[in-house]
Amino acid sequence: DILSQSCRNYRAVLCTELTKPLIIRNLPSPSLQLHEVLVGVHYCGVNFADILACKGLYQEKHCLPFTPGNDFSPPNTCSLVIFRQGDRVIGVTGTSAMAEECVIDQKMLWPIPEGVSYEEAVALPVSYGTAILALEHRARTQPGETVLVTAAAGATGLAAIDVAANVLKAKVIAAAGSDHKCNLALQKGAAHSVNYIQGSLKEEVKKLTDNRGVNVVLDAVGGDIFKEALHSLAWEGRIVVVGFAGGAIPSVPANLLLLKNVSALGVFWGRYREEDFPVFSSSISSALWYCQERRIQPHVGAVFNLEEVNEAFSRVTQRKSTGKIVISIK
Repeated sequence: DILSQSCRNYRAVLCTELTKPLIIRNLPSPSLQLHEVLVGVHYCGVNFADILACKGLYQEKHCLPFTPGNDFSPPNTCSLVIFRQGDRVIGVTGTSAMAEECVIDQKMLWPIPEGVSYEEAVALPVSYGTAILALEHRARTQPGETVLVTAAAGATGLAAIDVAANVLKAKVIAAAGSDHKCNLALQKGAAHSVNYIQGSLKEEVKKLTDNRGVNVVLDAVGGDIFKEALHSLAWEGRIVVVGFAGGAIPSVPANLLLLKNVSALGVFWGRYREEDFPVFSSSISSALWYCQERRIQPHVGAVFNLEEVNEAFSRVTQRKSTGKIVISIK
């Protein structure tokens, strides 16, 4: 929510040394510029990018010390122009969201519609924004097409299943690394699931599609899973790379692109903020609208207190998480 100007200290998560545990510190409230908004943060999402940033492995480097956190839903906001004190908003910022307060450019705030909770809202920007950009804007997914989603039980994976199956009316094959995660993907709308720890993803997709292959792949794993998914594409299929959770960045065999007339695409959602803000903003507005219309249902896998931020990060890095992991800041 939007706050009036604060004069007190506030608690924030700090990364003071790369790869080391995060700490909680009291910081003085910063002053506001004319275009900025002071936000009291209620929930902050945990994204894989936050974890990479705290290890020094993310493509965007931050000067130490810094406060991680990209997307948040605040109970209070204070703005001089667009928003009023008490407005319910969600925001997106490169860092600094894992704190009781956050200063942000007012154009990076979106009003939360009636009927959408704070927990639902904080699960939308990065995960659903990425899924919407990948499936709608980049892959141009059509109703009735078959979509393969890897890392299907993660935040972006479940968002992609939700959007593909329930908004775009595509048929979804979910691929994940355990039976539990596969079952969750089926509950969220996937028509079929494949546990790629137990066998060949490519062979299973062949069976499920009668050797036709899939029209669209959303891959967040990389490595050998990417290569198997690429081989699983149908004629004029599209594979969209959204991350490398497996750690290995694969090379693309260009002969496969030629032989099947397929396309390999990428989505770095945050880059749209600078390069094409209307597209970036539309992905968030669409997610909020889909949620208000109950066409999508964000899955929050676990909620941690601010003091448990290191446990929250560990839940993700140890691959024990499903859906969105959220930090509650009260």
